[in-house]
Amino acid sequence: MATGYLEILRARHALRLLTGTLVGRLPNAVAPIAMVLFVRAEGGTYSLAGALAAVYGVANAVGQPLLGRLVDLYGQPRVQLPAAVASALAMAGFAFCGIGPLGLAYALVALSGLCTPPLEGGLRALWPSVLRRGDQVHTAYALDAVAQEVMFTVGPLLVTLCVSVWSERAALLVLNALGVLGALWVVVSAPSRAWRSEPREAHWLGALRSRGLLALLGAFLFVGIAMGSITVASVSYADGHGGDAVYGWMMAGLGLGALAGGTVYGARRWSGAPERRLRALVALLAVCYLPLLSMPGPVAMVLLSVVAGVFLAPCIACAFIIVDRHAPAGTVTEAFSWLVTTFMVGASVGTGLAGPVVQSGGASWGFALPGVAGGVSLLVLLATGRVLSAPAGGGVVAASSENDPDRAAEPRFSSGDRA
Repeated sequence: MATGYLEILRARHALRLLTGTLVGRLPNAVAPIAMVLFVRAEGGTYSLAGALAAVYGVANAVGQPLLGRLVDLYGQPRVQLPAAVASALAMAGFAFCGIGPLGLAYALVALSGLCTPPLEGGLRALWPSVLRRGDQVHTAYALDAVAQEVMFTVGPLLVTLCVSVWSERAALLVLNALGVLGALWVVVSAPSRAWRSEPREAHWLGALRSRGLLALLGAFLFVGIAMGSITVASVSYADGHGGDAVYGWMMAGLGLGALAGGTVYGARRWSGAPERRLRALVALLAVCYLPLLSMPGPVAMVLLSVVAGVFLAPCIACAFIIVDRHAPAGTVTEAFSWLVTTFMVGASVGTGLAGPVVQSGGASWGFALPGVAGGVSLLVLLATGRVLSAPAGGGVVAASSENDPDRAAEPRFSSGDRA
């Protein structure tokens, strides 16, 4: 099983790009946690902490595709590193100024979120230039999805460590400094410096002019809603079954399931159209949420959480392939960034929806939301099947044959990729 992953990691530059991207994304991954702890240490309320975290998230959702478009136009080093530095400086300003004056705090948090570099989309744009076979790129996408789960597990632990050793302010400063170092480690690498986007047709919609990409984004909005709603429902369940410790174990269970599912998915070479495969994966994702409705005891509930997380990473990895197939020429970084943004917006919507649902009907109604959202995502994929079956560009798997997996197309190489 590990052979495919080891082959990826042995490729020149691959381990550096993966680790650099993960370290560079740490500030974004842990920002809500670090900000809540900092605001509380400054004497602020949970409402204020939540509002600041929401402003950061909205600004981040806006900034990712915009910066992704700039990367496609001007290259990675000229955009990623300045953005990382600007984001870190804004968060440092927030750390030193605190929550007063409040208007300045909101402005600095918004600027930090807006300037967060699109390292996630940038890495996926680089894989075809580092890995020479289409099947390796597919495995790299799965490895990328698995590595994200590790980051979201390790990140909160790093925040806790920084707070316990130093302070909440130090946690903000240290993690954002690490983010700049991670971005620097990526952009000074040969693949990042050499990468150039394909020539693009000037269009104000950019990547969004692809109907196939819009269909995929519509489906993944509901996958994000499922993820956002399950976290709120889990809090409600934990309140009556052991408190914060149970909630922590349930979240860890979701992450463990995603790790296991992504690892197995990426270790296999898949045949057939990825659009059809994504429909099956999303259907399984929705079905695996349903057992949570039974709300058994804490131990069984944690085990069900593991099951509920199994198909998330495979869905994300498969979506990466489809993004590459449908992204118009010269918009690949922007297209990947739109997927990130859509998932984040969906998670925020899911959190907002789950609150009143849980308030009205309890945790059981809250756990119904992820299954419903997964089902709607599947319906979107089914309704847009014809659009998704006609890729807009020659992506990694654009020429793959459903009956002959060996005919998977080689990755797109843009000018400068082989320099």
